[in-house]
Amino acid sequence: MADGKLVSIDKTVEVLLDKMEKDGVESCWDRHLQQEPRCQYGDLGLCCRHCGQGPCQIDPFGGEQQKGVCGATAETIAARHFIRMIAGGAAAHSDHGRGVAEVFLAAAKGEAKGYEIKDEQKLLTMAMDFGVEIGDKSIEEIAVEVGEIALAQFGQQEGELKYIKKAPLKRQELWHKLGVTPRGVDREIVEIMHRTHIGVDNDYKNLLLQGTRAAIGDGWGGSMIATDLQDALFGTPYPVLGRVNLGVLKEDEVNIIIHGHEPLLSELIVVVSQEKEMLDLATSKGAQGINLVGMCCTGNEILMRHGIPVAGDFLQQEIAIATGAAEAVVVDIQCIMPSLPSVADCYHTKVISTSPKAKFPGATHIEFDEHNALNSAKEIVKTAINNFPNRSRNVNIPKESVDLIAGFSYETINYLLGGMFRASCRPLNDNIINGRIRGIAGVVGCNSVRTRHGEGHVEMVKELIKNDVIVLQTGCSAIDCAKAGLMVPEAAGKYAGSGLAEVCETVGIPPVLHMGSCVDNARILIAATAVIKEGGLGDDISEMPVAGAAPEWMSEKAISIGHYFVASGVYTVFGANFPTLGSKKLTKHLFEELEEQIGGMWGFEPDPVKAAQLMIKHIDKKRKALGIDKTRERVLYDMAMRRELEAV
Repeated sequence: MADGKLVSIDKTVEVLLDKMEKDGVESCWDRHLQQEPRCQYGDLGLCCRHCGQGPCQIDPFGGEQQKGVCGATAETIAARHFIRMIAGGAAAHSDHGRGVAEVFLAAAKGEAKGYEIKDEQKLLTMAMDFGVEIGDKSIEEIAVEVGEIALAQFGQQEGELKYIKKAPLKRQELWHKLGVTPRGVDREIVEIMHRTHIGVDNDYKNLLLQGTRAAIGDGWGGSMIATDLQDALFGTPYPVLGRVNLGVLKEDEVNIIIHGHEPLLSELIVVVSQEKEMLDLATSKGAQGINLVGMCCTGNEILMRHGIPVAGDFLQQEIAIATGAAEAVVVDIQCIMPSLPSVADCYHTKVISTSPKAKFPGATHIEFDEHNALNSAKEIVKTAINNFPNRSRNVNIPKESVDLIAGFSYETINYLLGGMFRASCRPLNDNIINGRIRGIAGVVGCNSVRTRHGEGHVEMVKELIKNDVIVLQTGCSAIDCAKAGLMVPEAAGKYAGSGLAEVCETVGIPPVLHMGSCVDNARILIAATAVIKEGGLGDDISEMPVAGAAPEWMSEKAISIGHYFVASGVYTVFGANFPTLGSKKLTKHLFEELEEQIGGMWGFEPDPVKAAQLMIKHIDKKRKALGIDKTRERVLYDMAMRRELEAV
């Protein structure tokens, strides 16, 4: 059985792994140990099983085994595998976006009871981006047009995605020159699957270009559409106080854990759980109330819009059930372990699946239908309440939970920096130029059993903010750093360098900003573009002192996210492992040559502190290229100084 102290920095894991061992319940860490020794061919990206003649393996040490049956080389095999991961990740995010677009359109037409447009300003901004003429149209009419255009972006076959125009002009020109501007979200994913079929594209550089095209379609297409539509439908996030970690579960209340990625159903569960009918039912079953908590990215969504506490990240989903205090775990799509029903069988917990795309043997299925969503939400909440009397005495809720401030959308950051009457990135740009802020880092991604749970995120972020790099976070990475106390304003004085701390204390923000779920990485792209448009830090994202990282990544979505950051001009470092290391030529292309071609490149470093130092080194390189590598205060010129300038 896994040792909690060794596998995680989170005390809740240590306590509950001990409990699971006593209860005879297997965890993901136990199964990880059972997988040893792992296949090194697969680990290095040198195993091909894309046809029925294999699997074919390439000898990483230069032996006779250098080609597959069809003649594919290490470069071809690794490149095919890498861009298929991009296709999988882009498909997951973009199908999320498609689902949101469908619900948004139904709501705009008045066909989805319980949903309404909550942020009309965000809707109008989208309308302008999409080229919708506003005139004297009603909000509902505008919303229908926006929804129809958004939905069409996924199946579009020619032209280019609407949101490409939101990128810096110089970046757009480069994408056009390289031929990687996405035509439609789905088309680029399908083309990856075609090109990686046996006997099609065998040039690793050409394969990577199509991977780039699909990744851009994710970041500047499917994901960005999902984020904007969710903001328009549910409200753009603003800073909100919340709590995080398993201590948010309550012994005397009905605990409902919402886990997954789409906020479509969870938004209504929030509403239903507060209704008098449901509260009275809970009281009649002996509970003192209904305690709704989030898990993973759905947790981030309802946290930043409602302040609903987050129970934990990806690797805490099994141990949350092992507390014995969860009446129901409600799941939709993505990052849901198939083991949950078998873990729940050892306790009283009901696992409730809600998506026709994601069913789990042993789970109760209550299907979500946007046309009848309120009734689905009520049935789910009632199922959880009715399960409360079945809770046994085998309950152990850890005490650990801490405060965090979440909900830093791009609009919020702009407002906090510039004020009500002139929302602006100017103060951020000025403080980067004068050196108080060294640069910006996006630290995102998953958790992985291949690393010590939480350590990669926390140690990397501490090293970055100590060196005056402000950090933007999403997903499980954000949850981990929140648990470490890095997402409250007081963290600036405790952990940040003097320059960053001064800025944070002046504005009243943490040095680490929670920007949402993993689909919300699009917010970081928009924030970077806004900095470029404000001026003084180059003409493209690739010229800015920025870097990205995913120190504990595990999903295909992380590869797609990483690659659309690279394609946007960002140096991006991954930890844990990397799927192309068996191919020297492809890895060199990704880690070195790609920067010259597209402005961004990949990096790999398992040690989070060393990885942070690589990011800081890159940030310093960009500062030097901009001529801002030396600290300089802004000088206000008096009339005499102005006359001297004119004389010269």
